[in-house]
Amino acid sequence: MEAESSAWARRLRRFGYAERARTDTRDRLVPPFPEPGTRMWESLGLGPVAAHRLAKWGGWIGPLLVAVFAGAIRFWHLGNPRDVVFDETYYAKDAWSLLKFGYEGTWPDGKISNPQILAHPQVIPLSDAPGYVVHPPMGKWVIAVGEWMFGLNPFGWRFMMALIGTLSVLMLCRIGRRLFRSTALGCVAGTLLAVDGLHFVMSRIALLDLVISFFALAAFGCLLIDRDWSRARLARALPVDENGFARPDQHTGDRVGMGWRPWRIAAAVCLGLACASKWNGLYFLAVFGVMTVVWDVGSRRLAGARRPYLAVLRKDLGWAALTILPVALVTYLLSWTGWFLSDNAYGRHWADGRGGTWSWIPAPIRSLWHYEVQVYDFNVNLQTPHPYQSNPWSWLVLGRPVSYFFQSPKNGEDGCHTASGCSREIIALGTPLLWWSACFALIYLIYRWAMRRDWRAGAILCAAGAGYLPWFLYQDRTIFFFYAVAFVPYLCLAVAMMVGAFLGPPTASEGRRMWGAVGGGTLVLLIIWNFIYFFPIYTGMTIPYSGWQARMWFDSWV
Repeated sequence: MEAESSAWARRLRRFGYAERARTDTRDRLVPPFPEPGTRMWESLGLGPVAAHRLAKWGGWIGPLLVAVFAGAIRFWHLGNPRDVVFDETYYAKDAWSLLKFGYEGTWPDGKISNPQILAHPQVIPLSDAPGYVVHPPMGKWVIAVGEWMFGLNPFGWRFMMALIGTLSVLMLCRIGRRLFRSTALGCVAGTLLAVDGLHFVMSRIALLDLVISFFALAAFGCLLIDRDWSRARLARALPVDENGFARPDQHTGDRVGMGWRPWRIAAAVCLGLACASKWNGLYFLAVFGVMTVVWDVGSRRLAGARRPYLAVLRKDLGWAALTILPVALVTYLLSWTGWFLSDNAYGRHWADGRGGTWSWIPAPIRSLWHYEVQVYDFNVNLQTPHPYQSNPWSWLVLGRPVSYFFQSPKNGEDGCHTASGCSREIIALGTPLLWWSACFALIYLIYRWAMRRDWRAGAILCAAGAGYLPWFLYQDRTIFFFYAVAFVPYLCLAVAMMVGAFLGPPTASEGRRMWGAVGGGTLVLLIIWNFIYFFPIYTGMTIPYSGWQARMWFDSWV
Protein backbone atom coordinates (compact mmCIF):
# COMPACT_ATOMS: atom_id res chain seq x y z
CA MET A 1 0.00 0.00 0.00
CA GLU A 2 2.88 2.39 0.81
CA ALA A 3 4.48 1.79 -2.60
CA GLU A 4 1.13 2.40 -4.32
CA SER A 5 0.64 5.69 -2.42
CA SER A 6 4.15 6.81 -3.31
CA ALA A 7 3.60 6.09 -7.01
CA TRP A 8 0.32 7.98 -6.96
CA ALA A 9 1.96 10.91 -5.18
CA ARG A 10 4.52 11.14 -7.98
CA ARG A 11 1.73 11.22 -10.55
CA LEU A 12 -0.09 13.99 -8.67
CA ARG A 13 3.05 16.13 -8.59
CA ARG A 14 3.40 16.19 -12.37
CA PHE A 15 2.70 19.40 -14.22
CA GLY A 16 1.98 21.73 -11.36
CA TYR A 17 0.37 19.54 -8.73
CA ALA A 18 1.80 20.48 -5.37
CA GLU A 19 3.83 18.04 -3.28
CA ARG A 20 2.02 16.93 -0.14
CA ALA A 21 3.06 15.19 3.02
CA ARG A 22 0.55 12.41 2.55
CA THR A 23 -1.96 11.26 0.00
CA ASP A 24 -5.12 9.24 0.35
CA THR A 25 -8.15 8.47 -1.78
CA ARG A 26 -9.62 11.90 -1.05
CA ASP A 27 -6.53 13.54 -2.54
CA ARG A 28 -6.74 11.23 -5.49
CA LEU A 29 -10.37 12.15 -6.08
CA VAL A 30 -9.89 15.89 -5.60
CA PRO A 31 -6.22 16.94 -5.63
CA PRO A 32 -5.93 20.09 -3.51
CA PHE A 33 -4.67 23.33 -4.93
CA PRO A 34 -1.14 24.36 -3.95
CA GLU A 35 -0.82 26.30 -0.72
CA PRO A 36 -0.41 30.03 -1.46
CA GLY A 37 3.16 31.21 -0.90
CA THR A 38 4.03 34.53 0.73
CA ARG A 39 7.71 34.74 -0.18
CA MET A 40 7.19 36.84 -3.31
CA TRP A 41 4.95 39.37 -1.53
CA GLU A 42 7.28 39.62 1.47
CA SER A 43 10.19 40.29 -0.90
CA LEU A 44 8.27 43.40 -2.04
CA GLY A 45 8.42 44.79 1.50
CA LEU A 46 4.96 43.73 2.67
CA GLY A 47 4.34 42.55 6.20
CA PRO A 48 3.39 38.94 6.98
CA VAL A 49 -0.34 39.70 7.33
CA ALA A 50 -0.58 41.68 4.07
CA ALA A 51 1.56 39.11 2.26
CA HIS A 52 -0.69 36.28 3.44
CA ARG A 53 -3.83 38.11 2.30
CA LEU A 54 -2.40 38.80 -1.15
CA ALA A 55 -1.13 35.24 -1.46
CA LYS A 56 -4.61 34.00 -0.58
CA TRP A 57 -5.96 35.92 -3.57
CA GLY A 58 -3.03 34.88 -5.78
CA GLY A 59 -5.30 32.59 -7.81
CA TRP A 60 -7.19 35.67 -8.98
CA ILE A 61 -4.51 38.38 -9.10
CA GLY A 62 -2.49 36.72 -11.89
CA PRO A 63 -5.50 35.87 -14.08
CA LEU A 64 -6.95 39.37 -13.64
CA LEU A 65 -3.67 40.99 -14.68
CA VAL A 66 -3.52 38.81 -17.79
CA ALA A 67 -7.16 39.69 -18.57
CA VAL A 68 -6.45 43.43 -18.17
CA PHE A 69 -3.63 43.11 -20.69
CA ALA A 70 -5.85 41.16 -23.08
CA GLY A 71 -8.63 43.72 -22.75
CA ALA A 72 -6.30 46.68 -23.29
CA ILE A 73 -5.08 45.42 -26.65
CA ARG A 74 -8.53 44.25 -27.74
CA PHE A 75 -10.28 47.54 -27.02
CA TRP A 76 -7.44 49.65 -28.46
CA HIS A 77 -8.83 51.58 -31.47
CA LEU A 78 -11.69 49.08 -31.64
CA GLY A 79 -13.77 51.31 -33.92
CA ASN A 80 -11.12 51.31 -36.67
CA PRO A 81 -11.48 50.73 -39.53
CA ARG A 82 -14.73 52.65 -39.55
CA ASP A 83 -16.34 50.41 -42.10
CA VAL A 84 -18.02 47.04 -42.42
CA VAL A 85 -15.40 44.29 -42.31
CA PHE A 86 -16.01 40.98 -44.09
CA ASP A 87 -19.21 39.26 -42.82
CA GLU A 88 -20.04 42.07 -40.43
CA THR A 89 -22.29 43.16 -43.28
CA TYR A 90 -24.66 40.36 -42.23
CA TYR A 91 -24.38 40.16 -38.46
CA ALA A 92 -24.22 43.84 -37.55
CA LYS A 93 -27.38 44.41 -39.60
CA ASP A 94 -29.20 41.40 -38.20
CA ALA A 95 -28.29 42.39 -34.63
CA TRP A 96 -29.74 45.86 -35.13
CA SER A 97 -32.85 44.35 -36.67
CA LEU A 98 -33.29 42.09 -33.63
CA LEU A 99 -33.28 45.17 -31.43
CA LYS A 100 -35.96 46.78 -33.56
CA PHE A 101 -38.28 43.87 -34.35
CA GLY A 102 -37.14 40.82 -32.37
CA TYR A 103 -36.36 39.06 -35.66
CA GLU A 104 -34.19 39.66 -38.72
CA GLY A 105 -35.69 42.14 -41.17
CA THR A 106 -34.34 43.18 -44.56
CA TRP A 107 -31.83 45.87 -45.44
CA PRO A 108 -31.01 47.73 -48.64
CA ASP A 109 -27.58 46.53 -49.75
CA GLY A 110 -24.65 48.72 -48.89
CA LYS A 111 -26.50 51.27 -46.75
CA ILE A 112 -24.82 50.31 -43.50
CA SER A 113 -21.33 51.16 -44.78
CA ASN A 114 -22.18 54.78 -45.60
CA PRO A 115 -20.49 57.00 -42.94
CA GLN A 116 -23.35 59.49 -42.95
CA ILE A 117 -25.91 56.79 -42.29
CA LEU A 118 -23.66 55.29 -39.62
CA ALA A 119 -23.87 58.64 -37.83
CA HIS A 120 -27.67 58.75 -38.19
CA PRO A 121 -28.96 55.13 -38.05
CA GLN A 122 -32.54 56.31 -37.62
CA VAL A 123 -32.66 57.28 -41.33
CA ILE A 124 -31.74 53.80 -42.52
CA PRO A 125 -34.71 52.33 -44.41
CA LEU A 126 -34.76 49.05 -42.45
CA SER A 127 -37.76 47.02 -43.55
CA ASP A 128 -39.83 44.78 -41.30
CA ALA A 129 -40.16 42.31 -44.18
CA PRO A 130 -38.77 38.99 -42.85
CA GLY A 131 -35.28 38.09 -43.92
CA TYR A 132 -34.05 34.53 -44.44
CA VAL A 133 -31.00 33.94 -42.23
CA VAL A 134 -28.97 30.77 -41.82
CA HIS A 135 -27.76 31.04 -38.22
CA PRO A 136 -29.64 30.99 -34.90
CA PRO A 137 -30.10 34.33 -33.14
CA MET A 138 -28.00 34.09 -29.97
CA GLY A 139 -24.71 35.32 -31.42
CA LYS A 140 -26.51 38.25 -33.02
CA TRP A 141 -28.22 39.07 -29.72
CA VAL A 142 -24.75 39.26 -28.15
CA ILE A 143 -23.67 41.73 -30.85
CA ALA A 144 -26.93 43.63 -30.36
CA VAL A 145 -26.07 44.36 -26.71
CA GLY A 146 -23.15 46.51 -27.87
CA GLU A 147 -25.29 48.23 -30.48
CA TRP A 148 -27.94 48.92 -27.84
CA MET A 149 -25.32 50.59 -25.63
CA PHE A 150 -23.26 52.46 -28.24
CA GLY A 151 -25.40 52.59 -31.36
CA LEU A 152 -25.06 51.28 -34.91
CA ASN A 153 -21.38 51.96 -35.47
CA PRO A 154 -18.22 49.86 -35.65
CA PHE A 155 -17.41 50.30 -31.96
CA GLY A 156 -20.98 49.38 -31.05
CA TRP A 157 -21.18 46.16 -33.01
CA ARG A 158 -17.63 45.10 -32.00
CA PHE A 159 -17.87 45.98 -28.33
CA MET A 160 -19.28 42.66 -27.11
CA MET A 161 -16.77 40.69 -29.15
CA ALA A 162 -13.91 42.49 -27.43
CA LEU A 163 -15.59 41.96 -24.06
CA ILE A 164 -16.19 38.23 -24.41
CA GLY A 165 -12.72 37.84 -25.94
CA THR A 166 -11.27 39.42 -22.80
CA LEU A 167 -13.47 37.30 -20.53
CA SER A 168 -12.34 34.21 -22.45
CA VAL A 169 -8.75 34.97 -21.45
CA LEU A 170 -9.78 35.33 -17.79
CA MET A 171 -11.75 32.08 -17.91
CA LEU A 172 -8.86 30.20 -19.51
CA CYS A 173 -6.47 31.35 -16.77
CA ARG A 174 -8.83 29.99 -14.15
CA ILE A 175 -9.60 26.83 -16.13
CA GLY A 176 -5.89 26.15 -16.56
CA ARG A 177 -5.35 26.71 -12.85
CA ARG A 178 -8.03 24.17 -11.96
CA LEU A 179 -6.91 21.70 -14.62
CA PHE A 180 -3.20 21.76 -13.76
CA ARG A 181 -3.52 22.78 -10.07
CA SER A 182 -1.07 25.57 -10.90
CA THR A 183 -1.80 29.29 -11.09
CA ALA A 184 1.38 29.85 -13.10
CA LEU A 185 0.43 27.36 -15.82
CA GLY A 186 -3.10 28.74 -15.88
CA CYS A 187 -1.72 32.22 -16.50
CA VAL A 188 0.56 30.83 -19.20
CA ALA A 189 -2.47 29.40 -21.02
CA GLY A 190 -4.37 32.69 -20.66
CA THR A 191 -1.40 34.71 -21.88
CA LEU A 192 -1.08 32.51 -24.93
CA LEU A 193 -4.75 33.07 -25.73
CA ALA A 194 -4.32 36.82 -25.22
CA VAL A 195 -1.56 36.92 -27.86
CA ASP A 196 -3.03 34.50 -30.37
CA GLY A 197 -3.58 36.40 -33.59
CA LEU A 198 -6.75 34.57 -34.63
CA HIS A 199 -8.47 35.01 -31.27
CA PHE A 200 -7.29 38.63 -31.12
CA VAL A 201 -8.68 39.49 -34.56
CA MET A 202 -11.95 37.68 -33.92
CA SER A 203 -12.28 39.67 -30.68
CA ARG A 204 -12.26 42.85 -32.75
CA ILE A 205 -14.67 41.78 -35.52
CA ALA A 206 -18.43 41.20 -35.19
CA LEU A 207 -18.67 37.59 -36.38
CA LEU A 208 -20.41 34.69 -34.65
CA ASP A 209 -17.61 32.17 -34.21
CA LEU A 210 -16.08 33.82 -31.14
CA VAL A 211 -19.47 33.55 -29.42
CA ILE A 212 -19.39 29.76 -29.86
CA SER A 213 -15.83 29.68 -28.57
CA PHE A 214 -16.84 31.71 -25.49
CA PHE A 215 -19.87 29.64 -24.50
CA ALA A 216 -18.12 26.32 -25.21
CA LEU A 217 -15.16 27.40 -23.06
CA ALA A 218 -17.54 28.46 -20.29
CA ALA A 219 -19.21 25.03 -20.48
CA PHE A 220 -15.80 23.33 -20.28
CA GLY A 221 -14.95 25.32 -17.17
CA CYS A 222 -18.32 24.52 -15.56
CA LEU A 223 -17.81 20.81 -16.18
CA LEU A 224 -14.36 20.96 -14.57
CA ILE A 225 -15.88 22.54 -11.46
CA ASP A 226 -18.67 19.94 -11.55
CA ARG A 227 -16.05 17.20 -11.70
CA ASP A 228 -14.37 18.46 -8.53
CA TRP A 229 -17.76 19.11 -6.90
CA SER A 230 -19.10 15.60 -7.48
CA ARG A 231 -15.83 13.86 -6.61
CA ALA A 232 -15.64 15.84 -3.35
CA ARG A 233 -19.05 14.41 -2.43
CA LEU A 234 -17.79 10.90 -3.04
CA ALA A 235 -14.63 11.66 -1.06
CA ARG A 236 -16.65 12.83 1.96
CA ALA A 237 -18.66 9.60 1.91
CA LEU A 238 -15.59 7.31 2.02
CA PRO A 239 -14.72 5.52 5.27
CA VAL A 240 -11.58 6.61 7.12
CA ASP A 241 -9.05 4.23 8.69
CA GLU A 242 -7.32 4.59 12.03
CA ASN A 243 -4.63 6.82 10.49
CA GLY A 244 -7.16 9.26 9.07
CA PHE A 245 -6.74 8.03 5.49
CA ALA A 246 -9.82 7.57 3.32
CA ARG A 247 -9.89 4.24 1.52
CA PRO A 248 -11.82 2.99 -1.53
CA ASP A 249 -15.13 1.48 -0.54
CA GLN A 250 -17.36 -0.69 -2.72
CA HIS A 251 -20.55 0.53 -1.05
CA THR A 252 -19.63 4.18 -1.58
CA GLY A 253 -18.41 3.70 -5.14
CA ASP A 254 -21.43 1.71 -6.26
CA ARG A 255 -24.32 3.30 -4.37
CA VAL A 256 -23.67 6.86 -3.22
CA GLY A 257 -25.28 9.47 -5.46
CA MET A 258 -23.44 12.55 -6.66
CA GLY A 259 -26.20 14.80 -5.39
CA TRP A 260 -27.35 18.17 -6.73
CA ARG A 261 -25.00 19.30 -9.55
CA PRO A 262 -25.62 22.98 -10.31
CA TRP A 263 -22.43 23.36 -12.33
CA ARG A 264 -23.55 20.68 -14.74
CA ILE A 265 -26.78 22.63 -15.25
CA ALA A 266 -24.73 25.78 -15.85
CA ALA A 267 -22.68 23.87 -18.43
CA ALA A 268 -25.88 22.75 -20.15
CA VAL A 269 -27.07 26.36 -20.35
CA CYS A 270 -23.75 27.41 -21.89
CA LEU A 271 -23.89 24.55 -24.40
CA GLY A 272 -27.44 25.52 -25.33
CA LEU A 273 -26.23 29.08 -25.95
CA ALA A 274 -23.37 27.77 -28.08
CA CYS A 275 -25.84 25.81 -30.22
CA ALA A 276 -28.03 28.91 -30.40
CA SER A 277 -25.14 30.88 -31.88
CA LYS A 278 -24.13 28.55 -34.70
CA TRP A 279 -25.04 24.99 -35.65
CA ASN A 280 -21.58 23.49 -34.94
CA GLY A 281 -22.18 24.09 -31.24
CA LEU A 282 -24.01 20.76 -31.37
CA TYR A 283 -20.68 18.93 -31.50
CA PHE A 284 -19.53 20.51 -28.25
CA LEU A 285 -22.82 19.45 -26.67
CA ALA A 286 -22.34 15.84 -27.80
CA VAL A 287 -18.66 15.53 -26.89
CA PHE A 288 -18.92 17.31 -23.54
CA GLY A 289 -21.97 15.23 -22.62
CA VAL A 290 -20.03 12.00 -23.18
CA MET A 291 -16.92 13.39 -21.50
CA THR A 292 -18.65 14.25 -18.22
CA VAL A 293 -20.19 10.76 -18.03
CA VAL A 294 -16.78 9.15 -18.62
CA TRP A 295 -15.41 11.30 -15.80
CA ASP A 296 -18.12 9.88 -13.53
CA VAL A 297 -16.96 6.36 -14.42
CA GLY A 298 -13.43 7.25 -13.36
CA SER A 299 -14.68 8.81 -10.14
CA ARG A 300 -16.62 5.72 -9.12
CA ARG A 301 -13.78 3.40 -10.05
CA LEU A 302 -11.42 5.42 -7.85
CA ALA A 303 -13.96 5.41 -5.03
CA GLY A 304 -13.94 1.59 -5.08
CA ALA A 305 -16.87 0.59 -7.31
CA ARG A 306 -16.56 -2.98 -8.55
CA ARG A 307 -18.61 -2.24 -11.66
CA PRO A 308 -18.13 1.50 -12.28
CA TYR A 309 -19.93 1.49 -15.64
CA LEU A 310 -22.96 -0.23 -14.13
CA ALA A 311 -22.88 2.18 -11.19
CA VAL A 312 -22.84 5.16 -13.55
CA LEU A 313 -25.64 3.63 -15.59
CA ARG A 314 -27.80 3.26 -12.49
CA LYS A 315 -26.89 6.39 -10.54
CA ASP A 316 -25.59 9.03 -12.98
CA LEU A 317 -26.43 8.49 -16.64
CA GLY A 318 -30.15 9.16 -16.37
CA TRP A 319 -29.61 12.34 -14.35
CA ALA A 320 -26.94 13.49 -16.80
CA ALA A 321 -29.28 13.01 -19.75
CA LEU A 322 -32.16 14.72 -17.95
CA THR A 323 -29.89 17.58 -16.95
CA ILE A 324 -27.85 18.32 -20.05
CA LEU A 325 -30.16 17.64 -22.99
CA PRO A 326 -33.43 19.20 -21.75
CA VAL A 327 -31.68 22.24 -20.25
CA ALA A 328 -29.70 22.82 -23.45
CA LEU A 329 -32.86 22.42 -25.54
CA VAL A 330 -34.88 24.84 -23.42
CA THR A 331 -32.02 27.34 -23.53
CA TYR A 332 -31.88 27.03 -27.29
CA LEU A 333 -35.62 27.59 -27.66
CA LEU A 334 -35.53 30.60 -25.34
CA SER A 335 -32.98 32.23 -27.64
CA TRP A 336 -35.73 32.25 -30.29
CA THR A 337 -38.16 34.18 -28.05
CA GLY A 338 -38.23 37.18 -30.39
CA TRP A 339 -39.06 34.89 -33.30
CA PHE A 340 -41.85 33.14 -31.35
CA LEU A 341 -43.40 36.41 -30.21
CA SER A 342 -43.43 37.98 -33.67
CA ASP A 343 -46.08 37.57 -36.32
CA ASN A 344 -43.87 38.50 -39.24
CA ALA A 345 -40.62 36.53 -38.79
CA TYR A 346 -39.46 34.25 -41.58
CA GLY A 347 -41.33 30.92 -41.53
CA ARG A 348 -43.10 31.78 -38.27
CA HIS A 349 -46.53 30.53 -39.46
CA TRP A 350 -45.40 27.69 -41.74
CA ALA A 351 -47.18 25.01 -39.67
CA ASP A 352 -50.37 26.96 -39.04
CA GLY A 353 -53.36 24.89 -40.22
CA ARG A 354 -51.16 21.92 -41.23
CA GLY A 355 -52.24 18.54 -39.91
CA GLY A 356 -50.40 15.25 -40.09
CA THR A 357 -48.67 12.86 -37.73
CA TRP A 358 -46.98 15.58 -35.69
CA SER A 359 -50.01 17.85 -35.35
CA TRP A 360 -50.03 17.30 -31.57
CA ILE A 361 -46.84 19.40 -31.37
CA PRO A 362 -47.58 23.16 -31.12
CA ALA A 363 -47.51 24.86 -34.52
CA PRO A 364 -44.74 27.36 -33.60
CA ILE A 365 -42.41 24.50 -32.63
CA ARG A 366 -43.13 22.67 -35.91
CA SER A 367 -42.58 25.89 -37.84
CA LEU A 368 -39.21 26.35 -36.16
CA TRP A 369 -38.28 22.74 -36.85
CA HIS A 370 -39.07 23.19 -40.56
CA TYR A 371 -37.02 26.38 -40.65
CA GLU A 372 -34.09 24.66 -38.91
CA VAL A 373 -34.12 21.79 -41.40
CA GLN A 374 -33.84 24.33 -44.21
CA VAL A 375 -31.01 26.11 -42.43
CA TYR A 376 -29.08 22.91 -41.74
CA ASP A 377 -29.44 21.81 -45.34
CA PHE A 378 -28.09 25.16 -46.49
CA ASN A 379 -25.13 25.08 -44.12
CA VAL A 380 -23.94 21.58 -44.90
CA ASN A 381 -24.35 21.98 -48.67
CA LEU A 382 -22.83 25.44 -49.09
CA GLN A 383 -20.41 25.12 -52.02
CA THR A 384 -19.99 28.68 -53.27
CA PRO A 385 -16.31 29.12 -54.21
CA HIS A 386 -14.44 31.81 -52.26
CA PRO A 387 -10.82 32.98 -52.66
CA TYR A 388 -10.13 32.55 -48.93
CA GLN A 389 -11.76 29.17 -48.34
CA SER A 390 -9.51 26.48 -46.93
CA ASN A 391 -9.45 22.81 -46.05
CA PRO A 392 -9.31 21.84 -42.35
CA TRP A 393 -6.20 19.77 -43.09
CA SER A 394 -4.30 23.05 -43.44
CA TRP A 395 -5.64 24.84 -40.37
CA LEU A 396 -3.13 23.75 -37.72
CA VAL A 397 -0.20 24.81 -39.91
CA LEU A 398 -1.92 28.07 -40.95
CA GLY A 399 -2.15 27.14 -44.59
CA ARG A 400 -4.74 29.72 -45.72
CA PRO A 401 -5.71 32.61 -43.41
CA VAL A 402 -8.56 34.98 -44.25
CA SER A 403 -8.02 38.62 -45.19
CA TYR A 404 -10.89 40.66 -43.72
CA PHE A 405 -9.79 44.11 -44.80
CA PHE A 406 -7.13 45.47 -47.19
CA GLN A 407 -6.23 48.91 -48.54
CA SER A 408 -3.20 50.26 -50.38
CA PRO A 409 -2.73 53.93 -49.36
CA LYS A 410 -0.39 55.98 -51.52
CA ASN A 411 2.29 58.34 -50.26
CA GLY A 412 0.58 61.11 -48.29
CA GLU A 413 -2.66 59.20 -47.79
CA ASP A 414 -3.95 57.71 -44.55
CA GLY A 415 -0.67 58.11 -42.69
CA CYS A 416 1.51 56.70 -45.45
CA HIS A 417 4.89 58.42 -45.82
CA THR A 418 6.64 56.01 -48.17
CA ALA A 419 7.18 56.74 -51.85
CA SER A 420 6.57 53.11 -52.78
CA GLY A 421 3.19 53.11 -51.05
CA CYS A 422 1.76 51.36 -48.00
CA SER A 423 -0.64 48.60 -47.00
CA ARG A 424 -3.38 48.23 -44.42
CA GLU A 425 -4.69 44.75 -43.66
CA ILE A 426 -6.66 42.85 -41.06
CA ILE A 427 -5.88 39.17 -41.50
CA ALA A 428 -7.32 36.28 -39.48
CA LEU A 429 -4.00 34.54 -38.89
CA GLY A 430 -3.07 32.65 -35.75
CA THR A 431 0.25 33.56 -34.14
CA PRO A 432 2.49 31.19 -36.13
CA LEU A 433 4.87 30.10 -33.36
CA LEU A 434 1.92 29.36 -31.06
CA TRP A 435 0.09 27.22 -33.60
CA TRP A 436 3.18 25.36 -34.72
CA SER A 437 4.12 24.71 -31.09
CA ALA A 438 0.58 23.47 -30.52
CA CYS A 439 1.10 20.80 -33.21
CA PHE A 440 3.88 19.28 -31.09
CA ALA A 441 1.88 19.82 -27.90
CA LEU A 442 -1.09 17.87 -29.30
CA ILE A 443 1.20 14.96 -30.15
CA TYR A 444 2.54 15.05 -26.60
CA LEU A 445 -1.00 15.09 -25.19
CA ILE A 446 -1.96 12.09 -27.31
CA TYR A 447 0.97 10.25 -25.72
CA ARG A 448 -0.05 11.38 -22.24
CA TRP A 449 -3.63 10.26 -22.76
CA ALA A 450 -2.92 6.95 -24.51
CA MET A 451 0.15 5.81 -22.57
CA ARG A 452 -0.10 7.51 -19.18
CA ARG A 453 -3.90 7.74 -18.83
CA ASP A 454 -3.68 11.44 -18.01
CA TRP A 455 -7.29 12.64 -17.88
CA ARG A 456 -6.25 16.27 -18.36
CA ALA A 457 -4.68 15.49 -21.69
CA GLY A 458 -7.83 13.62 -22.67
CA ALA A 459 -10.06 16.55 -21.66
CA ILE A 460 -8.05 19.02 -23.73
CA LEU A 461 -7.96 16.71 -26.74
CA CYS A 462 -11.71 16.05 -26.58
CA ALA A 463 -12.51 19.75 -26.41
CA ALA A 464 -10.15 20.59 -29.26
CA GLY A 465 -11.53 17.69 -31.30
CA ALA A 466 -15.12 18.88 -30.77
CA GLY A 467 -14.24 22.18 -32.41
CA TYR A 468 -11.95 20.82 -35.12
CA LEU A 469 -12.68 17.27 -36.26
CA PRO A 470 -16.33 17.74 -37.37
CA TRP A 471 -15.19 20.00 -40.20
CA PHE A 472 -13.55 17.00 -41.89
CA LEU A 473 -17.06 15.67 -42.54
CA TYR A 474 -17.70 18.57 -44.92
CA GLN A 475 -14.79 18.41 -47.34
CA ASP A 476 -16.88 19.81 -50.21
CA ARG A 477 -18.39 22.66 -48.20
CA THR A 478 -17.06 26.23 -48.39
CA ILE A 479 -15.29 26.63 -45.04
CA PHE A 480 -12.81 29.12 -43.64
CA PHE A 481 -9.88 29.07 -41.27
CA PHE A 482 -11.50 31.50 -38.83
CA TYR A 483 -13.91 28.71 -37.78
CA ALA A 484 -10.89 27.38 -35.87
CA VAL A 485 -11.29 30.08 -33.21
CA ALA A 486 -13.70 27.67 -31.50
CA PHE A 487 -10.83 25.41 -30.43
CA VAL A 488 -7.99 27.94 -30.00
CA PRO A 489 -8.31 27.96 -26.15
CA TYR A 490 -7.56 24.25 -26.01
CA LEU A 491 -4.46 24.66 -28.16
CA CYS A 492 -3.26 27.17 -25.57
CA LEU A 493 -3.98 24.67 -22.77
CA ALA A 494 -2.03 22.04 -24.72
CA VAL A 495 1.02 24.30 -25.02
CA ALA A 496 0.74 25.22 -21.33
CA MET A 497 0.72 21.54 -20.41
CA MET A 498 3.81 21.04 -22.57
CA VAL A 499 5.49 23.93 -20.75
CA GLY A 500 4.63 22.14 -17.50
CA ALA A 501 6.43 19.09 -18.84
CA PHE A 502 9.50 21.27 -19.46
CA LEU A 503 9.47 22.31 -15.81
CA GLY A 504 9.13 18.78 -14.48
CA PRO A 505 7.74 17.79 -11.05
CA PRO A 506 8.56 19.86 -7.95
CA THR A 507 10.85 17.05 -6.75
CA ALA A 508 13.11 17.39 -9.82
CA SER A 509 16.64 18.66 -9.35
CA GLU A 510 17.26 22.39 -9.19
CA GLY A 511 19.15 22.26 -12.46
CA ARG A 512 16.29 20.48 -14.23
CA ARG A 513 13.78 22.99 -12.93
CA MET A 514 15.96 25.94 -13.90
CA TRP A 515 16.58 24.77 -17.47
CA GLY A 516 12.94 23.76 -17.81
CA ALA A 517 11.87 27.24 -16.77
CA VAL A 518 14.34 28.75 -19.24
CA GLY A 519 13.02 26.56 -22.05
CA GLY A 520 9.35 27.14 -21.29
CA GLY A 521 9.84 30.85 -20.67
CA THR A 522 11.79 31.26 -23.90
CA LEU A 523 9.00 29.59 -25.87
CA VAL A 524 6.35 31.87 -24.33
CA LEU A 525 8.46 35.00 -24.95
CA LEU A 526 9.07 34.01 -28.57
CA ILE A 527 5.32 33.56 -29.08
CA ILE A 528 4.68 37.01 -27.57
CA TRP A 529 7.36 38.53 -29.84
CA ASN A 530 5.77 36.78 -32.83
CA PHE A 531 2.41 38.35 -31.96
CA ILE A 532 3.99 41.80 -31.67
CA TYR A 533 5.64 41.38 -35.07
CA PHE A 534 2.30 40.59 -36.74
CA PHE A 535 0.34 43.15 -34.70
CA PRO A 536 0.18 45.73 -37.56
CA ILE A 537 -1.61 43.28 -39.87
CA TYR A 538 -3.95 42.17 -37.09
CA THR A 539 -5.17 45.73 -36.53
CA GLY A 540 -5.16 47.35 -39.98
CA MET A 541 -2.26 49.70 -39.23
CA THR A 542 -0.70 51.61 -42.11
CA ILE A 543 2.75 50.16 -42.77
CA PRO A 544 5.13 50.36 -45.75
CA TYR A 545 4.36 47.87 -48.47
CA SER A 546 7.77 46.26 -47.92
CA GLY A 547 6.87 45.69 -44.25
CA TRP A 548 3.58 44.07 -45.22
CA GLN A 549 5.33 41.88 -47.78
CA ALA A 550 7.91 40.78 -45.19
CA ARG A 551 5.08 39.46 -43.03
CA MET A 552 3.64 37.34 -45.82
CA TRP A 553 5.80 34.35 -44.98
CA PHE A 554 4.05 32.05 -47.45
CA ASP A 555 2.43 32.64 -50.82
CA SER A 556 -0.81 31.11 -49.52
CA TRP A 557 -1.10 33.97 -47.02
CA VAL A 558 -1.53 36.56 -49.76
